[in-house]
Amino acid sequence: MPTHASIAHPSDWVMRFCPLIPEGGRVLDLAAGSGRHSVYLAKLGFSVLAVDRDAAALKTLAQLNSGLAIEIEQLDLEGPAWPLADRSGLFDAVVVTNYLYRPYLPLLPDLLAEGGILIYETFAQGNAAFGKPSNPDFLLQRGELLDFAAHHGLHVLAYSDLYQAEPKPAMVQSVCAVKGVLKGRHPLQFQG
Repeated sequence: MPTHASIAHPSDWVMRFCPLIPEGGRVLDLAAGSGRHSVYLAKLGFSVLAVDRDAAALKTLAQLNSGLAIEIEQLDLEGPAWPLADRSGLFDAVVVTNYLYRPYLPLLPDLLAEGGILIYETFAQGNAAFGKPSNPDFLLQRGELLDFAAHHGLHVLAYSDLYQAEPKPAMVQSVCAVKGVLKGRHPLQFQG
């Protein structure tokens, strides 16, 4: 199992693609937990809305939030009603890591403004060989994020579905996709 410190660092995937978020943009950190990405993104100058249902995790984030542009909301992300329904088109980016709840997954693109970036990374099929999560309900199927992006008209900028050794051995699927077209050119587009 990874230590708390090992998962306190931002995901390499998020760090790689956050330069595509428009400068000063508004970012939703969905299922933010204790806020490793919220803090990282706020320190880069983004305005962040961190949402999670875990009050204890959000309390940890609130303690780290001194002077940062992070708004924190405790929301039931798996309840009978989608708690972000009134936030359509408000975000320049939506960041999701280590979380999957399929009933509301199709609603994520609606949260993005035109040119908004979806940065999504979570456990994938085959992860059971390395421990939890092992329930197929919480593991992405092969190509699921690619299919999701295509179904919702998102342009995929990068995708991976592979084994990752850190912060713990796991099968991980990741996508970075844009709603519409990127706002301006970014040096990241020309890297290998």
